[in-house]
Amino acid sequence: MAPDNTITDLTGKLLIAMPDMGDPRFERSVVLICSHSEDGAMGLIVNKSVDEVKFAQVVEQLGVTANSRANQTPIHFGGPVETGRGFVLHSDDYDESPSSMKVPGGFRVTATLDVLEALAGGAGPAQALMALGYAGWGPGQLEGELQHNGWLTADASGDLVFSDDNDGKWDAALKSLGVSALHLSATGGRA
Repeated sequence: MAPDNTITDLTGKLLIAMPDMGDPRFERSVVLICSHSEDGAMGLIVNKSVDEVKFAQVVEQLGVTANSRANQTPIHFGGPVETGRGFVLHSDDYDESPSSMKVPGGFRVTATLDVLEALAGGAGPAQALMALGYAGWGPGQLEGELQHNGWLTADASGDLVFSDDNDGKWDAALKSLGVSALHLSATGGRA
């Protein structure tokens, strides 16, 4: 019997880093997969804030005037790829941008100025976070990491993704699977 080389599309799912994640950039990370195909995958880390940068500062540098609500939009380390590039992960109630990418589960990703202007002006999506950089995997790379027990996968929810409790998101994501971090093993078996 030939091996099954089809991939399971993880778009809209969460990746939860296993406790022994070898890459410190992904330690205890929760990643929302925004795109996944045979060409690779792209996701945003949703639980690592960038406290030294404020949303109002970012939009001001882009020439956009921000109101007080803009300071409430959190900035996250989205991943180690293109860290100078920004993405707004938001609820799908805002679809004004023609370049917005729909992500299953009630999410959208927008990387254009219009969503920043809307957020800075007090309009835009009901829930949003800005991510600097993204997590990217080449063809087959994510599948390999999953086979080597680097990640668990879970359904994503807006409540978890947009929660203000970044420190608690990893545990909450595990809990959504009925798993406690205390019961995770760094080694996996094969039947």
